[in-house]
Amino acid sequence: MTDLKKTPLHALHVSLGAKMVPFAGYEMPVQYPLGVMKEHLHTRAHAGLFDVSHMGQVIIKGASYAAAAAGLERLIPVDILDLAEGRQRYGFFTNADGGIADDLMLANRGDHMFVVVNAACKAADIAHLKAALEPELTVTEITDRALLALQGPAAESVLATLDPRAAKMRFMDVATLDLDGVPAWVSRSGYTGEDGYEISIPARDAPRIAQVLLDHPAVAPIGLGARDSLRLEAGLCLYGHDIDATTSPVEGALTWAIQKVRRPSGARAGGYPGADRIAAEMENGAARKRVGLMPQGRAPMREGVVLFADADATDPIGMITSGGFGPTVGKPVAMGYVAAAHATVGTQIFGELRGKRQALTVAPMPFTPANFKR
Repeated sequence: MTDLKKTPLHALHVSLGAKMVPFAGYEMPVQYPLGVMKEHLHTRAHAGLFDVSHMGQVIIKGASYAAAAAGLERLIPVDILDLAEGRQRYGFFTNADGGIADDLMLANRGDHMFVVVNAACKAADIAHLKAALEPELTVTEITDRALLALQGPAAESVLATLDPRAAKMRFMDVATLDLDGVPAWVSRSGYTGEDGYEISIPARDAPRIAQVLLDHPAVAPIGLGARDSLRLEAGLCLYGHDIDATTSPVEGALTWAIQKVRRPSGARAGGYPGADRIAAEMENGAARKRVGLMPQGRAPMREGVVLFADADATDPIGMITSGGFGPTVGKPVAMGYVAAAHATVGTQIFGELRGKRQALTVAPMPFTPANFKR
């Protein structure tokens, strides 16, 4: 793992006994001595601290926020222009074929836009932004800040001990807080389905602030293993698995993120890559759809399991893109793509597991209720 990058918290992970693995070009903690199952349940019951410093942090600046938003709307099919100052929104880059090039979070920080992109895509994303927006706008990758995620029902009370303003934030608010003397760019959001915060802080201060948070009895360090099972239970996509350059936002069941003003017949409809395909699918439906799946047995069905309409069918109708055991729900859960005719909740289909057909039911997502603070 000598060629892998390290986050500012690498030494802390090692000192905490983390098992380190390669992930998106970084050496990252997959689990701690607590173990994936207990880390998952601790986050649902209390609060977990995640190192997400491998993700890309980007500032986009123009003559005004409106100028930056108008530029970004040429690349992303969501309403950025009307996003209020101090608010954040989920979005995605689309490609010329209407596929998703990456998903991201973007925030209106007053005189600039703050964007967080996925680690595996950040070099391509930043190159894409620079090529499309500069010199009209300035695109700057932030390389001297770490990114932490504090997630779980105790997250508010923990962070509010450092800055009481944390408790006043709503889901998808962004603000600059003072965490033990350190200026932190904080959003009330996350990737677990729980209430929580994502915290951008100067890299030099990251180990100390992380330790301050971990010193709270409600907080435990959480690795990539539990991060994955938490987001799966929450019905959240992992880029490169549940969505990719070939899947459209309509297929991915992400049209909730495309606001009315950017939809067909909206005031700012289209004008982004792949708009024709996406508009046509929004009007007429897509041939396949991402759905939740509940295997009926005790055996988890993981990514790559092929799906069939019945136990004897020869032609597949889809495939699982994420799957595993859901510790909160106490049974296997999965998500994947199926032909539209089989996407109705309650439909029974079959997955081929070790040469045998096993039943699954199309299920609503999330598998466990979201606990965001609206």
